[in-house]
Amino acid sequence: MDPFQDGWLGWAIAIAIAVPVALVILTEILGALTRRGNPAAGPVRLLRNWIVPVAALFALLVFAFQSDADQVWARVVATVLGFLLILLVLSAFNVALFANAKAGSWQERIPSIFVELARLILVVVGLALLFQWVWEADVAGLIAALGVTSIVIGLALQNAVGGVISGLLLLFEQPFKIGDWLDAAGVQGRVIEVNWRAVHIDTGSGIQIIPNSTLSGASFTNLSQPAGPHHVSTSVAFTTDDPPHEVIALLIEVADSLPMRAGEERASADYAGSGKYSVSLPINGPELAPQALSLYLAWLWYAARRRGLALDGDASDPIAEPGMLERAVEVVGPTLHLGEEERELVLATSHLERYGLGEIVQPEGVLPHDIRFIVDGRVRLAVEAGGGRLEFGSAEPGDYVGQTALTREKTLTTAIAADVLTVLVVPLATVDELVRSRPLLAQEIGQSIELKRRLAADALASAGLVRGTLGGG
Repeated sequence: MDPFQDGWLGWAIAIAIAVPVALVILTEILGALTRRGNPAAGPVRLLRNWIVPVAALFALLVFAFQSDADQVWARVVATVLGFLLILLVLSAFNVALFANAKAGSWQERIPSIFVELARLILVVVGLALLFQWVWEADVAGLIAALGVTSIVIGLALQNAVGGVISGLLLLFEQPFKIGDWLDAAGVQGRVIEVNWRAVHIDTGSGIQIIPNSTLSGASFTNLSQPAGPHHVSTSVAFTTDDPPHEVIALLIEVADSLPMRAGEERASADYAGSGKYSVSLPINGPELAPQALSLYLAWLWYAARRRGLALDGDASDPIAEPGMLERAVEVVGPTLHLGEEERELVLATSHLERYGLGEIVQPEGVLPHDIRFIVDGRVRLAVEAGGGRLEFGSAEPGDYVGQTALTREKTLTTAIAADVLTVLVVPLATVDELVRSRPLLAQEIGQSIELKRRLAADALASAGLVRGTLGGG
């Protein structure tokens, strides 16, 4: 037997050289793709680890050993090779179409179950063709039988299957995504899971599971769309004696001071007649709506009483009860060095105010016309810097804020109520009169301004921020 004349030695030498070279090249390519995190590394790994060795074995059986292609082992190896090639083609298509899909593209919106079903169908069809080619099997009858069976099963389960299909179409459209807030079927909450059968919504008091078929057959509201601030509305009532424009100004002022307000968006308020008003609050997301409404209505209660407006028809204020002002003057008397005559002056010209937890007592950038002495509660002092507030100190009962009124300077610090706060508001004219009779008071207020300016500057320096000259609190 002449090996060169028979040809098997040439095939054996070619395979012995080609397979190692192919493996070395594929190994280098796979290493480069893996280092870059490229999804194409998966198909290349399948090609190197399985397809090339199985193809070499098939070539040895059929060409080098010149085995009859009809032999069982040759057909078995051909079947395995064909199946691996089907997997390679599917993996390559998956990488090309879906691995680098851009956000919002049709590839990104296709539910994974659609991709899996398409892959299963292609594998079944590929295997049928493979068995027909390698084993000469008659698959036409089998396909026809499966088709008839599928029709019968589909008719028997049309209601259930119809619900699944409608749910899958809903997933394909993707009117919402994980993290969005939905108002659907009387349920409001955040979407935490979406699968082919149902949507899981976290309502805050449990997980509500709503079938996709239910959502596809009914209307629902995606509270997270469109992108941007979320507007939550509420209605409030005052008496018809309260001037509408004063009420509207108060409603907007309180709404714009909410900490969850969206950026520079402004609230809006409309008068509906008969003492009723509607307010729209722009907030950073629907998840903040309950907290924003609760805080807004609480702050509005305090603000309405400070303005003498009757929220819900009630203008009564507990701090206006007899004896409250006298007790407040007793608390701040030592700070003001009050004598009997000065005490009567403060009682005649001053009044009490209350603030809710978190309300701004004294904003920055304003020229105060009075000084607020703390009677009950505590105040947090902060500076606005770097897009947020940087706290640097606090004020306790007997202390005061707005002392730059005495020096006619704008405040560059913000005073925030750390508790339910009661303050005694002393007009600037009264403070000037007290300073004339008590020079020591002017010196103490000046020292307080300098101390708070220094504390604020130190806080900014510690945070790596620089601001211009700081005024007092």
